[in-house]
Amino acid sequence: MTDEQPTVPRRVRVTAPRTAARATGASFPVAREMAEQSEVGQLFVASLIRSQLRLALVVAGGFLVILIGIPVLLAVFPDITGVTILTVPIPWLLLGLGIYPLVIGCAVLYVRSASRNERRFQDLVDDD
Repeated sequence: MTDEQPTVPRRVRVTAPRTAARATGASFPVAREMAEQSEVGQLFVASLIRSQLRLALVVAGGFLVILIGIPVLLAVFPDITGVTILTVPIPWLLLGLGIYPLVIGCAVLYVRSASRNERRFQDLVDDD
């Protein structure tokens, strides 16, 4: 028998070399343009504001078309007012329960699209 102690393996950290070196040269990043409040930076911010406004108008317009469409549908087909489900008239169900999923759907659509617009803008700003 020998008095050998078991060797504990050494921890080795493996790292990858930096292959994506920063580009040097006469680049003028968007973040710098915005920080200096130049015309180019103002143009980028105005573009983001326009895209967010356009999105808000499209979602609000679609919401209003559907919201106004329900009473118009009930006016065009007055026979629907006589139909009931569990003693509740169909128009009440449409106006009471049908609107909430519409509001939630429009809100989800707007938030996802607005976040996508802001993410694209942030990618542009971070893109040195």
